[in-house]
Amino acid sequence: MRSTSELQPLSTVIITGPPGAGKSSTSRALAEIIGGEVLDTDQLIEQATGKKISEIFTDDGEQYFRAQEEVAVDRALTHHSNRSKIISLGGGAVLSEITRERLRKSGGRIFFLEVSIAYAAPRIGFNRDRPLLIDNPRAKWVALKKERQEIYESVADVIVNTDGKSAREVAQEIVGAL
Repeated sequence: MRSTSELQPLSTVIITGPPGAGKSSTSRALAEIIGGEVLDTDQLIEQATGKKISEIFTDDGEQYFRAQEEVAVDRALTHHSNRSKIISLGGGAVLSEITRERLRKSGGRIFFLEVSIAYAAPRIGFNRDRPLLIDNPRAKWVALKKERQEIYESVADVIVNTDGKSAREVAQEIVGAL
């Protein structure tokens, strides 16, 4: 029997959504299913700068972080691999018009992982590693989601609701849509 990855052509899958949607865990589960390579833009930024995301926000500010994020998304999109690529975007990556344009031109399938506050809260715990959620994290998350919802929807080819689903279940849903 052939594996799932042998049944599918090489592809680029791009995963976006708010904090707590399950982007990173879904990307890893999807990579296991299709034999792909995960490129997490937050990890790429941390590798390039030698700092954690929260340190970048504190030391260098959000504007610097967003510039690094544009570079990381570009690196992920242009990364050559002999396997399918699964690109997990940071929650705010789609705020950049430059990034949105690159995503549109990439030829990749873009999946917006939709999540409600009820399911996002336990996943992220609203800790200090989420610099935009410090000081009243629930209210800030709701405001961020509201601000970004239309953008997430505008870039997405497919919307997948993650409420009450494991990362593997979401990944299976993505495979079904590929």
